[in-house]
Order: sequence, then C-alpha cells, then structure tokens
Amino acid sequence: MSDLFAPYELKGLSLKNRIVMPPMCQYSVDKEDGIPNDWHYVHYVSRAIGGTGFIIVEMTGVHPDGRITNRDTGIWSDSQIEAYRRITDGVHAYGSKIAVQLGHAGRKAVDAEPPVAPSAIPFDANFKTPQALSKKGISELIEAFREGARRAIEAGFDTVEIHGAHGYLIHQFHSPLTNTRDDEYGQDPALFGEQVVKAVREVVPVDMPLIMRISAKEYVEGGYDAEYALDICRRYKNAGVDLFHVSSGGEGPIGSNGGLGAGPAYQVDLAEFIRSELQVPVIAVGRLESFTEAQSIVAEERAELIAVGRGMLSDPYWALHAEEALVGVRNVPKPYERGIWKKGSAL
Repeated sequence: MSDLFAPYELKGLSLKNRIVMPPMCQYSVDKEDGIPNDWHYVHYVSRAIGGTGFIIVEMTGVHPDGRITNRDTGIWSDSQIEAYRRITDGVHAYGSKIAVQLGHAGRKAVDAEPPVAPSAIPFDANFKTPQALSKKGISELIEAFREGARRAIEAGFDTVEIHGAHGYLIHQFHSPLTNTRDDEYGQDPALFGEQVVKAVREVVPVDMPLIMRISAKEYVEGGYDAEYALDICRRYKNAGVDLFHVSSGGEGPIGSNGGLGAGPAYQVDLAEFIRSELQVPVIAVGRLESFTEAQSIVAEERAELIAVGRGMLSDPYWALHAEEALVGVRNVPKPYERGIWKKGSAL
C-alpha cells in the first residue's frame, strides 16, 4: 500500500490513513448563533464517507466576538455542544476521526464591536481599529479557550487544534508587526499562546494529542522568519503541543506571498523544518491536491500527515480517488457502486 494510506497513531489517536481535511470556514451559520447546522453536518460527514482519515472543523470562536464574521461557528456556550455531537457521531459512523480548531480572530473579527488585539493596530484601512487587550481581558480569553476545549471534548471530538496562524489573535501576539505592547505580553511574544496551550492541556485528556496550527513565516516587510517561528514552536512543544500543523502568512493581504510562488507544496519545506528541528510530527498543507505529490511527501518522511483543503472542496471523495489512483483499490460506498462504469455492462 501507498504510505499515504498507512494507519497513523499518536498517543490515543488512531487514524486509518494520513489524509487530513484542514479547517476551512464555511460562513454558513444563518442564525448567527455560532451553532453548526445541516450544511456543516453534510459538509463534514460527506468527507468522512469520502475516505478522509482526519477531519478538522473550521475555526470555531471561543468568544462571540472571536469569530471572523457572525456567520461563523462558535463554542462559547454549553448550548452549542449538542449540534457538534451530531457531527462527531456522524463522522465516527464512517470510520473517520475529527477535531475542532479553537480560535479567536482578534483584529480580523469584522463584526465585533470593537474587535480586540494585542495592540490597537488595524489590519488595514478597511478594518476597524481594535481595542488593545487589558491583562484582565487576556485572562478571560485564556479561560475561554479552556472552556472551548472542555466543550469540544464533551461534544465527542477526538482532540482539538489551537489556531495560532493566519493573522488571528494568537498569531497577532507572535508578530512584531501587530504586538507593540510594553508589558510581559509584548516582551515575550509566545507568552499568551503558551498560556492558552497550558489551559487547554489541563482539560484535554492526556491520551489526546494537542495540535497547534502555526504560521511558520510571514511575507510582508518586517515580518518574522522560520527561525523566529521555531523558537515559538519550541515553547509550545514544551507547554504540551504534540503535533504542529504548519502553514504561513496571514498577517498581510491575501496574495502577499504570491511573489514567492505559492505553487503546489509551497509550505512543505516549512513543515519539514519544524519537524526536523523539534523532532515532532507535523501536518503539511498548501496546494497538495496532487495524489502523487501528497504520497511522496509522506513516503519521503517530510511530514506525517497531509492536509488537502481546496482539493476536498472540489472533490469530497478525494481520498477514495487517491486510493484508487495510487494503490489500485476501488473502495466505493455500496450505494454508489452503480456509478462505476464496468466494461461490457450497463449502469
């Protein structure tokens, strides 16, 4: 079998293959109450039916004002747990595992009045100027992440991912572009994220691997490089992170990394760097729609897991199609077998 379809285990998490659906916001909570609905159920369960080993639910706000928009999902109230349990039960029924990405958009929360951030620096001229967080506000958000993780476990998620990438709140503390504080949270850019990791680790069972998504590089003038990110990741590893989901950018406008060539596998080197320097497993992501490219990254031990985002938006059965192309195994759900053309027969 292709290495892409070899099982993978980390602590108590057992995956049937190395294929991950990464978090991708759906902006589909019509009631704006943070509660996932039928769209979300179909969206995630269909990828489980499609053979994906590990599904990570979109960035889910730990606070109402932590959503990117009011149409995003949230997990700030116990009343939201039941809807997530329906999704986790559905995904588990088809043999996949599922995590939720806990996050806070910070200054990129477009519907917050006002948004909050480490410092009062707007994302750009089209965004509101955020309110700089007080120490009390920081403490309250750390507790919000803890409570979000508790609810996620109660909802049946197999573990959680903390969003520390893409220009959102934890990343905003990392970056010298967005954190100009003169207190300990400015002097130590990893401190807020480290405290979030420790708080989440307190409520996540010891056999669940904790995941952190990180932007390992910024692409605008004055942004940090991979060596800077490595030091932050080392802190997070020591605080309790078991697996890094390695991305990049997000501190600048969409496409700000385009001049560097955001082509297929453009972020894999960053994942490989974090993996080799810290001796930790990683998820590689970034234009990995090619079956053969995804397979080669795992086979060459550049990453343990492969995240396919836009490819799965286009094809919910990406994993099954990859298995057929790479391994020669046609593993079609029985109700869909009539859709297969067999030579000499009619559908």
